[in-house]
Amino acid sequence: MPEYDVIIIGSGTAGQTAAYQLKDAGLKIGLVEHSAQPGGTCALWGCQAKKYFYEGAETVARSRHMENMGIKTPAQGDWGQLLDAKNRFTQKVPENTVTGLERKGIDFIRGHARFTGERSLSVAGTNYTMTNAIVATGAAPASLPIPGMELALDNQGFLELEKLPRRILFVGGGFISFEFAHFAARLGPSPGSSCVILEAGPRPLGPFDEEMVSLLTEASARENITVHCQVEITGIEKRGSEELRVHTANNGVFDTDLVVHGAGRSPVIDDLDLEKAEVTYSKKGISVDRFMTTSNPRIYAVGDCADTIQLARVADAEAGAAAQNIQKRRSGMEANATVAYSSVPALLFTYPQYGMVGETENKLEKNGIAYRKSQSMGLEWPTYKRVGLTSAAYKILVGDQGRILGAHILSDNASGMIQTFSLAMKNNISVQKLHEQCILSPYPSRESDLIYMLSPFVPGI
Repeated sequence: MPEYDVIIIGSGTAGQTAAYQLKDAGLKIGLVEHSAQPGGTCALWGCQAKKYFYEGAETVARSRHMENMGIKTPAQGDWGQLLDAKNRFTQKVPENTVTGLERKGIDFIRGHARFTGERSLSVAGTNYTMTNAIVATGAAPASLPIPGMELALDNQGFLELEKLPRRILFVGGGFISFEFAHFAARLGPSPGSSCVILEAGPRPLGPFDEEMVSLLTEASARENITVHCQVEITGIEKRGSEELRVHTANNGVFDTDLVVHGAGRSPVIDDLDLEKAEVTYSKKGISVDRFMTTSNPRIYAVGDCADTIQLARVADAEAGAAAQNIQKRRSGMEANATVAYSSVPALLFTYPQYGMVGETENKLEKNGIAYRKSQSMGLEWPTYKRVGLTSAAYKILVGDQGRILGAHILSDNASGMIQTFSLAMKNNISVQKLHEQCILSPYPSRESDLIYMLSPFVPGI
């Protein structure tokens, strides 16, 4: 019976991060993957893949905003060319993943893993034992009890479309729907696709700040992206050879050319036989402590299959923490590697981008936490006027002793600015100190505008 120091289940970014780190520490590692395309969602159908379409959409959007401001002919997107560029990258991922692992001396085990005990599992009829295991199986589109939902495409199917139709309907008002709708609005058939987002809840993008989401929704509407909330979808049916009809409660209907599943993702854990390993889980994912340990102290869970935050870099950080803690415990030391979730930034790759870190204003009020606020909407600063962006906005939330509680940026470079706030929060830099450190930012840039956002918190300015 083959035996390993650590067996990792899943070849995505979290699984690979843990595997390489543990192998470097001299451990015998086996990595199990059942997919015919190893490499994980992020590289193949998520973060990396979608970025090809975002870069094209951003270029088109920026040129449109600057029409008659120095740009005579705005850029026109070509979905097919971007698809080809994306495919040239993704088609190499599976082979490169396996080759990289094997060259490192990590055993790549093909097949579906099922736990058979607290320290054992089976793959394709072969039994394996291990001292530790890391579950990094990721997530997949959530199952929705909607008749006809099989007619909808998921994120993978959308990013493999050879061309975009004129009418697209997105089920769910989350990350995927907003990002994909913004891609379609700029890269679809000229003069543009008509996108509809149907959200079951009272508003879209629930984890984000309500006021900032409203501004993003307004900006989206100007690109022919319509959002409907509190909509109960009762069924999807095919009409003719190309048209689909989406039925909603109270006899509502939406006719469209394409339906896309954007209503969230669920952890891929149901057929791992976790009970046999005495690992506790729920529909939200595998339960872990702050050291990424499950209810079985020898088994860890990281990435989207764990009941934590579903983001690629969070998965990497969790994998690194799990790997460190396995090494420490093997050496008789206490585990101490954790992930600072409170300072994890999130970013919507829409145009404008929406970046946030920390708390929302609603959550602070709900929890009775006192705060001060610096906020401005529809910014008319030179950095935005010269690119024709009329929907830029920010909201900074600060608590006692200048501690940053939350930051929200709607901008064409929200990614860079929100990372500054994330680092400040992680390193306990006060808002006053951050203002001082930002004064020498490259000028005039989006980052140099941070001092104007922070100045209301600084006495004497």
